Amino acid sequence: MTAVRVTIAAVCCLTLYSVPTGAAPVDRGGTPGLAFDRDEALQASQAAVGRDLADYRFRDASGRTIRISDFSGRPVLINMVYTSCSYYCPVTSQALSHGIRAARDALGEDSFAVLTVGFDSRNDNPVRMRSYARTQGIDMPNWHFVAADAETVLALTAQLGFTFRPAPQGFDHLAQTTLVDGAGRIARQIYGADLTVPQIVEPLKRLRAGQAAGLSSIGDIVERIRLFCTLYDPDHDAYRFDWSFFIGLGIGLLSITLLAAFLANQFLLYLRTRP
Repeated sequence: MTAVRVTIAAVCCLTLYSVPTGAAPVDRGGTPGLAFDRDEALQASQAAVGRDLADYRFRDASGRTIRISDFSGRPVLINMVYTSCSYYCPVTSQALSHGIRAARDALGEDSFAVLTVGFDSRNDNPVRMRSYARTQGIDMPNWHFVAADAETVLALTAQLGFTFRPAPQGFDHLAQTTLVDGAGRIARQIYGADLTVPQIVEPLKRLRAGQAAGLSSIGDIVERIRLFCTLYDPDHDAYRFDWSFFIGLGIGLLSITLLAAFLANQFLLYLRTRP
C-alpha cells in the first residue's frame, strides 16, 4: 500500500508539471521529441534513497561557498527550483516555508537545514537565487538559496534522482524534496508542490528520534520524550507539546502511591489487632 500511495502522489505531482497537449519537450541537450517519462522519473527518484551525497559546493548571494559537509550531523532538506518558474516552484517554496516554520517550532531552530538549489544553471546565479528568496518572503536561519555550475547541477541532480527536461513553459520535472540525514545519506523523497505540515515535519521527527535512539545520556532521553510528545494539531495546523502523557503518568503514579499507602495502612492495622 505504501508503494501505491507513493506512486499516486508522484503521478499527481508530475501532472502539475506536464507540458500542454501537443507540445514537444526536449532533453537537456536540446534533442527534440524526448518526452518527460513520469514512470522513469519516479523510478530514478526512488532509486536514489540510500545514496551518500558527494560534498558538492555551491555559492550563495554573498559569494560564500556552501558545501554539503557544512550540514554534517544535521538533517537537510534539498529542494530544486528554477527562478523563472512562474507558478509551481513558488507554490512549493511557499508550502515548504509554512512547514519549515512549524518544524523549527517543534524540533528547534538549529535541528535541521534547508538547501534550495537553482537547477537552471544558465540563469540561476546567486543574485537571482537571492531575488527568488526575497520574492517568496523567505528569510530564515539555516535556509540557504544557492547556485552552482552546470557540471555540479547535473552531478547533484543525478545523485538525488531528480529528473528535469526543458519544455515550452520552462522545465518538466518531478515535484520532489529530498531529505538527507546527518551522515549525508538520502533518507527519503517527499513528493508534492502543495506540501502539508506533517509531510515535512514527520520525516524530520523520525530522523531526530533515530539520533536519540541510543539513549546514552540524559539529553538523549529528554529529546526522545520531547519528540514523542510533540504531536500535530490539525486545528492550528502546527505541532504542539502534548502534556497528556505526563498528566496520565502523574495520575497513574498518584493512584499507585495512594494504593500502596492504603495497603500499608491496612497491613499496620492488621499487625496491631493481632492477638
